[in-house]
Amino acid sequence: MTTTTASTSQPASPARPAPQPRSAYRAFRSISTRWMDNDVYGHVNNVVYYSWFDTAVNAHLIEQGVLDIHTGETIGLVIETQCNYFAPLAFPQTVEAGIRVARLGGSSVRYEVGLFAQGEPLCAAAGHFIHVYVDRATRQPVPLPEPLRAVLQALVISD
Repeated sequence: MTTTTASTSQPASPARPAPQPRSAYRAFRSISTRWMDNDVYGHVNNVVYYSWFDTAVNAHLIEQGVLDIHTGETIGLVIETQCNYFAPLAFPQTVEAGIRVARLGGSSVRYEVGLFAQGEPLCAAAGHFIHVYVDRATRQPVPLPEPLRAVLQALVISD
């Protein structure tokens, strides 16, 4: 009689992301923490990190003159977001958000953001979000306007 045994090996799990250095990012923005950002555990609550992602990217685009949040015909809608946490951040502290573009598509962009405690060499958190750019009125995807594409191209990381 022949017996077979089921394999008990598990598929390899992906490696846990590691904090990245400042050199991995193309532009930076300082963000002040606020008293209300801390939660009962004494550090910034996780939902605040996503707000910082939006703040860093959109402020950069506004300052570069390629995003008009009030009357622009093209707007970015978030379709995916994710974050990994490596070290706590807390009030009172200044956070330095590093931004880069990991993927630049026809109508979409994958932004990656590293959040650093002021002066620290490695990020305390890192994440991404994907914007699909759409017509403000119809909410249908549109090609990235050329001025926006040029600003985003300057943020692209190379492998």
